[in-house]
This record gives sequence, structure tokens and C-alpha cells, in this order.
Amino acid sequence: MVSFEEDGSWSMSFAGAGFLALYHVGATQCMKERAPRLISGARRFYGSSSGALQALGIVTGKPVEFCCSHLLGMVRVIKGLSLGIFHPAFAPIEHITWALQESLPADAHILASKQLGISLTRWSDNKNVIVTEFATRDELIQAMVCSIYLPFYCGVIPPEFRGERYVDGALSNNMPLEDKNSTITVAPFPGKQDICPQSPLAGMHEFQVTRTRFQFYLKNIFRAYYAILPPSPEVLADICRQGYLDTLRFLERRRLTKEPILWTLASMEPPAPAKGPQDGASDESKKAGLPDNWEVPNVLVKDVPNFEQLSPELEAALRKAGRKKSGFWASFRRSNLGQVMTYLLLPCTLPVEFVFFRSRRLLAWLPDAPRDLRWVQGVLWDLVQELFSRSKAQFLVAFRYLTSISPAAPPRQRGLASPAN
Repeated sequence: MVSFEEDGSWSMSFAGAGFLALYHVGATQCMKERAPRLISGARRFYGSSSGALQALGIVTGKPVEFCCSHLLGMVRVIKGLSLGIFHPAFAPIEHITWALQESLPADAHILASKQLGISLTRWSDNKNVIVTEFATRDELIQAMVCSIYLPFYCGVIPPEFRGERYVDGALSNNMPLEDKNSTITVAPFPGKQDICPQSPLAGMHEFQVTRTRFQFYLKNIFRAYYAILPPSPEVLADICRQGYLDTLRFLERRRLTKEPILWTLASMEPPAPAKGPQDGASDESKKAGLPDNWEVPNVLVKDVPNFEQLSPELEAALRKAGRKKSGFWASFRRSNLGQVMTYLLLPCTLPVEFVFFRSRRLLAWLPDAPRDLRWVQGVLWDLVQELFSRSKAQFLVAFRYLTSISPAAPPRQRGLASPAN
């Protein structure tokens, strides 16, 4: 169990969650508002894929408005494309790389080397690597690009970091940490993490995928689906708010808040004593007169009629980030007539858009083309050698089996005497 007695005795780990990373934004905002010591006193922030982006935002001091605007901004771009993520204009790596280059401070690599741990998956052997030291700002950005690079979803040639090819860290270790007993784990999927949604079904079967435990039921499967194919901005905003509420539940269970806010939201009755051992109460909780053992209710977003009273800053950031573009053309494209015309004109517009966006990416790829082509050539040559060695081994086994069988002797004919001399 995580102890909060001394600063630097705990860390945080954010699971890779794709577009559901807004859950991490809500969780982080709750800690900043209700228990800022958890952020300021943490030894290190680990993350995988989109969780690494949230960890980087904490280390570099990015506000909640920045995180919400970039995540929901990408979702709005996808929703504006006729084919969604299958449209040729969809380029998540380009979008994230541009955002990092524009927003990270000049000393981001120095800040990250002190407190950040990024999970990567090495392409050559599928082993997990956690990077904690960064020589330059560009090296930090490249490590982040490798951590979020999902093969075939983001491209076909993995990016390079320090002479090695790496892909999404969630494929090998979706919950990076140094010591599970001193790390606060955060994930938007119900399971055994410290901060996560509560399962509506008790005793649900669980399974572990890349060191992250999931509960197997339909709603959780849809959450994994939303991580790759984002839902509407309104649904993602509610996921962000749920991250705030689930973190508040964690803080109240660990006696890190001054008052039982969730009990106020759930009912007006005072907290009831809980059965069984509970976490030790903090000094603030004892001063507030809370009982030694008390249960914490699970509050959902639908149970909070006015979320702005709970967190005005988070609600303002979500509303600003989810605000739709104004103007005649934007309104027309969102209308039913505009949607119908978009799909009717798709056979004419799609080939032009395909050529335009592919040509632009080709021009941007030309400086790296020789190195990438040499890598592709090496991968193909290794594949040919492996297929040849396996075929040769199988042929030798079959040949040895055939040669080990001795020829059968000719059968003797019955009733025939040996010829006379």
C-alpha cells in the first residue's frame, strides 16, 4: 500500500488509453485541487502511450485547459473527416509531434529527466524499455512519438530512438512502474488500479494484458474500442469528469481530503462506519471530525447535477475545448444536408484528397527515406533468412526420416520348391 508520510516515497503511473486519456486529465486536476501534495511530492511520473503524454504534461506544468484543448481538438478533427480515422488526412503522429514542438519549453528534457518515465516497446525483440533520461528536447519528443506509435494505426515504419526502432509502449507494458507498493496507478478501465472506474458487477472475471488488469464485460470492451475509435466530444468530456470523481473517491478512502464531498453529492446523511480495516486517516481528516472507519460511495457523472460547483476550472476547460466552430460553412457541414452532400461527393473528393495528403507526407518523409528503406531492406532480408532456415530444417527432418526406413525384404512364395541343381 502506498504511504504518503514522506515526500518522494511514492510515484504515479498512467496507463495507455488512447483517446480515453481525458480520464487522466480529470484525475490529475482532482489531485491538483484536492490534494496538491500528491503531485508536488511524487518521486516520478510513469506513463505509456497517451498516459506518457499526461505524465509529460504534469512534469512540464501544463494547465488543464491545454490538455483538454489538444485531446478534444484531435477528436473534433477526426469527427470532421468523412471517413474518420480511415481518411487520408488522419495523421495522429504529425498532430502530436507538432503540438509537442510548439508547446514544450526549452528545458523540457531537463525537467523530464528528473521525474518522467516513458514506456517503449523495442521492435527487434518486443522487450519493454522504460526511458528516464533525455539528452535534448528533440530526443524527448522522439521518445514520446515512439511510445504512442501503434503499428499500422499510425504507420508502417516504426520511428527511431537512439538508433533503435520502437513502437507503442502499451504493447509490452501498459502500466510502467518501479515498485507496485509505492506507485499510484491510474487507468480508465475498471480493474485493480488505485484510481479507475468501479465495476457495476461484483466478482467479474478479470484478465491481465501487458501488466494492466481489466474486467471482462461489455461496457469495458466498448471503452477499449473508444480508445482507438473516439466517441463524441460530449462522451469524452463525461469520461474526464468521471476521472475527477474516481480520484476524489481514492482521496477520501485514503483520508487525504478535509471533508467527505462524495457523501454530500450522494446523500445528505453522515458517513456510516465501514466494516473491515480501512486506510489510516490523515491529520486533516481527524481534525475535520471524520470517523475512523467510513465507507465512500461511488458517484457517477449523472449523479452530479452541476459539475461546475465541484471543479469550475475543469468544467470551463471542457466547455471551451468542446465548443463547436461557428460560421455558416461549419454549421452547414454539421447539418443533415451537409452530411449527405459530403458522402455523395466522396467519390470525387476522396481521390484528390488522397493524392494531396499522401504527396505532402511523401515530401516530409524524403529526408528520412534512405535510412528507413535500409531498415525495411534489413527486415525483409531477416525474414527471408528465417523462412529459409525453417524450411531447411523441416526438409532435413523429413529427409532423415525417409532415409532411416530400411527397404523391406521381398516376400517368400509359398509352395514353391527351390530349383534343382
